[in-house]
Amino acid sequence: MKTHYTVALAMLTGIAIGAVAMQGLHAQAKPPAFVVAEVDVTNPDGFTKEYVPLAVKALGAAGSNPLARGGKVVAISGAPPKRIVINRFDSLDQAVAAYNSPAYKEARAIGEKYGTFRTFAVEGLAP
Repeated sequence: MKTHYTVALAMLTGIAIGAVAMQGLHAQAKPPAFVVAEVDVTNPDGFTKEYVPLAVKALGAAGSNPLARGGKVVAISGAPPKRIVINRFDSLDQAVAAYNSPAYKEARAIGEKYGTFRTFAVEGLAP
């Protein structure tokens, strides 16, 4: 009989420790980051054929999760750029590293032949 109580107590203790550890890990999670790029494209054909494949590959390898990529833009206030891209990353550090990577810098050099970029990162709300 004592063995059953001991096993049950050990199981409950393990569950409690696991729950506390998970809560602690969740509290330490970094908030996601979002990178917004406003691009005024001057040569859509060159931009699409030369820049976009390289940028998508470089940012994807760095952990980007694209949320918007050149879809229809509607102005609510002010004049909108011709193209908007929004990428999600797990952290602000990861976002900055992705856009400073050699692969993306190479793609960006090509992209600047076909458009003007305004790119910024913002830290999201913690989960």
